[in-house]
Amino acid sequence: MINIGIIGCGRITQYRHAPEYLANPSAKLLGFVDTKMSQADLMVEKFGGKNYENIDSMLDDSAIDAVSICVANPSHAEVSLAALKAGKHVLLEKPMATTLEDCLAIVQMAKSTGKTVMLGHNQRFAPAHIKAREMIARGVLGKPLGFRVTFGHEGPEVWTLNLDSWFIHRNRAGFGVLGDLGIHKIDLIHFLLDEPIVEVSAKLATLDKRYEDGRLIDLEDNAACLLTTKSGVMGTMHVSWTFNAGEDNSSRIYGTKGVLRLYDDPIYSLILETKDGKVEKLKLEGLSSNEDQKAGRQSNSGVINAFVSSILKGTKPDIDAQEALKAMRVVFAAIESDESGRRMNIYQD
Repeated sequence: MINIGIIGCGRITQYRHAPEYLANPSAKLLGFVDTKMSQADLMVEKFGGKNYENIDSMLDDSAIDAVSICVANPSHAEVSLAALKAGKHVLLEKPMATTLEDCLAIVQMAKSTGKTVMLGHNQRFAPAHIKAREMIARGVLGKPLGFRVTFGHEGPEVWTLNLDSWFIHRNRAGFGVLGDLGIHKIDLIHFLLDEPIVEVSAKLATLDKRYEDGRLIDLEDNAACLLTTKSGVMGTMHVSWTFNAGEDNSSRIYGTKGVLRLYDDPIYSLILETKDGKVEKLKLEGLSSNEDQKAGRQSNSGVINAFVSSILKGTKPDIDAQEALKAMRVVFAAIESDESGRRMNIYQD
């Protein structure tokens, strides 16, 4: 049994971490902590456990084996490092941190303490993505040549139910849509093709997302990137908080033998179309969306189960800090590309 504490009691805790731990027979929720005591009280009332007075008191509790860190982005590094120093395993919401130096510090601390650090990149656990990775690996597409990935919706206020969410303030979020949605698709490409992105050209823009007083937000609400992997596979990524007519969370992988379409059809989550005219369609479990949350539909992301399993088995999770660093390097390089107007080469370990 793994005893769990959750740090941060926002929507991601309410709809993802807490219910998924509760559903896992090998995990026990010991408690919650939040800067707003009332938020932690709500979680305790709904999921059980206790309300810790502060983060230190939770980390000082020797009964807790692991923590989920669900705080605002700029606090990810500080809280993660403290948890690792306290001997806790860490499940960290994306993005890992808001500076490359902090990301590297988390990687190093994980190595030095020997504790598990896993990032919540849930797209790796989507059934169509798992199937696509297997199909690509056994050559169904031939040689991969290109990709097109998209992730857009109305904005974080739909998820948070807060028109002035911390997500849309630079000093409280660090990143805009690139760090919110883009990080998922970057990591997905690494997962599907089993190789890192090593070059990026990017354009970030604030097109229409506004504060309640009508001013444009001070973070990007759209990002478009041209990406190249280590073996030369080229592709595009568009992420947006201004897809106001509905969510798009689709991907396509193109190869010498055909194309894989992932989550771009309302019925079939994976479609293989080959150049000789054959079509294979699979109905696999869908991706969770903002619409699901608005409708009160709960699904299991697979993240919590993978985290608990890695601790129990003593194995490295597929998306540990070292692996997550690869996607973070792309994010930082994309920001630099936008600021400099240059194509950026990315150092990948």
